[in-house]
Amino acid sequence: MTAGTTGVSADAIYYPDVAATRFYVGALAKLSVLQYFVAEAAVIGAWAAAEPYSRRTGYISDLGAVACGDFDGRDVCSPAHLLMNASFVVQGFGMIIGALLLGSVLLCCAARPGAPTRGRAGSQPVSPAPGRAGRSVGVAAAAAARVLTGTAGAGTVIVGLVPEDTGSGWHLAGALMYFAAGSLALLVIGGLWVRRTSLGWLILACGVVSLAALIAGGVTDMKVPEPGTLERLMGYPITAGVAAAGLIIAQRVRHERSLRKAARAL
Repeated sequence: MTAGTTGVSADAIYYPDVAATRFYVGALAKLSVLQYFVAEAAVIGAWAAAEPYSRRTGYISDLGAVACGDFDGRDVCSPAHLLMNASFVVQGFGMIIGALLLGSVLLCCAARPGAPTRGRAGSQPVSPAPGRAGRSVGVAAAAAARVLTGTAGAGTVIVGLVPEDTGSGWHLAGALMYFAAGSLALLVIGGLWVRRTSLGWLILACGVVSLAALIAGGVTDMKVPEPGTLERLMGYPITAGVAAAGLIIAQRVRHERSLRKAARAL
């Protein structure tokens, strides 16, 4: 049937089945990035260099260095480096899986509790924003966020697979992919959700802080009194922002599932 015969505008956009299992898995994948904070704390606890490790002055990548000794003027010895590098890889795959499973249209409606979803009878067309241009921009922005999140995830996988003391430039490239693409992804997602959920402001703020710290690191070449603090201002907000996005989506999926369960009980 054509749009004319069904009475549905050609400009209508179809929301996905928000209660679908794939979206719940994608949301949990994003939430899984929080394991990084636990792993980092454990690895810092096992630090064995002459000087205690400090988050203020120590680089994150030092925790994943394979060998003990001098690295770039720093005394590095991380016996639990395998745990740190595994955490990087798990975090990266969590972001990649989330980017693959969470569709662009879902990202547009996940933080909008009143948005219609597809029922059991099939897709339900709605108009979430005035005009085709507004809808297209929203979906395009969400698609960009997915690409950026996946790129950031790939970057931190590289960081975990290629530790800093391997002598490969891929480690630095992976770190830059994570910091740059991750901060931009949060800016886009935060912009999409800022008027629909209070956590949208948190996600947006995380993107701003991360990107500002990345720019500061580039301008100063990380030659600051507390390089560890600056690097964590680049990385921690990305982990927190991605987890917040996963929480919003998981809550929406659970809400939709609860509504359907209640409807079936009637």
